[in-house]
Amino acid sequence: MYDRDVDVPRLVARYALDDEHLPTALREAADHVGRDVGAPFNSVGLNLYRAGHDSVAPHNDHLYEIVEGYPIGLISLGATRLMTIRSKTARGKKKRRIFDLDLEGGSLLLMSYETQLHYDHGVPKTRAAVGPRISIALRVRPPKK
Repeated sequence: MYDRDVDVPRLVARYALDDEHLPTALREAADHVGRDVGAPFNSVGLNLYRAGHDSVAPHNDHLYEIVEGYPIGLISLGATRLMTIRSKTARGKKKRRIFDLDLEGGSLLLMSYETQLHYDHGVPKTRAAVGPRISIALRVRPPKK
């Protein structure tokens, strides 16, 4: 968080799509979504939200970790969880824009590169009884130097 290593309130993993240990189903999902949206995804991040106490604070992806012009694809599996998307600043005299989305199992959310410039996104904690959810985050990362 903010370029520091800290504990996160969910379980996470990240793989390159050419990693031999990546399950075939994840590679196939990334290939399918990539073909449909025209993005050469090369990275998959996995987030396990075990229950309502697991969350991710509002943030945007680090721009140096994604390739400009390509979307981020979020595939949701399992329980429905709320994602909040909010503008980073108010525009003119208007209030900050906030969008609440229910990410249902089997859904796909595409966030443009530009979304990372102007909006933060997060999955807040909830006291409601919710089951586990896996988020599969597909990204186009720049080549390693």
